[in-house]
Amino acid sequence: MSKVNSKLTVFFEKPFWVGIFEKIEDEKLEVAKVTFGAEPKDYEIQEYILKYYYSLQFSPAVATVVRETKINPKRKQRDSKKQLLKTGVGTKSQQALKLQQCQNKQAGKRKSREQKEADQLRMFEMKRKKKKEKHKGH
Repeated sequence: MSKVNSKLTVFFEKPFWVGIFEKIEDEKLEVAKVTFGAEPKDYEIQEYILKYYYSLQFSPAVATVVRETKINPKRKQRDSKKQLLKTGVGTKSQQALKLQQCQNKQAGKRKSREQKEADQLRMFEMKRKKKKEKHKGH
């Protein structure tokens, strides 16, 4: 049975509040980004997690190192204060989001290229049909 760690980081990225879901499973990091708009309350975040967590589009998995250590509660508190002061997300998360963005971009390019080829083929067939119709009269 594998262990799954999930983490949600909510921060202000002008002009909206953004949430980053990080999921670590089998030493693989997956990330999903959610835009909240106005500053979400705690109960709104909890509702969102309960409703939409399983429909989130996570990025492709990125290998990561999982450290299993017990942390002193005071250190944990200091670290959480530092995280509140720090803006942005971790570099692994950024890499995972960038990878997802690149894949979406490639899919869009492929779809657009296929659409363009289909349009060119349709136009060619229309021209050929029109030529044939003109030629039938003689």
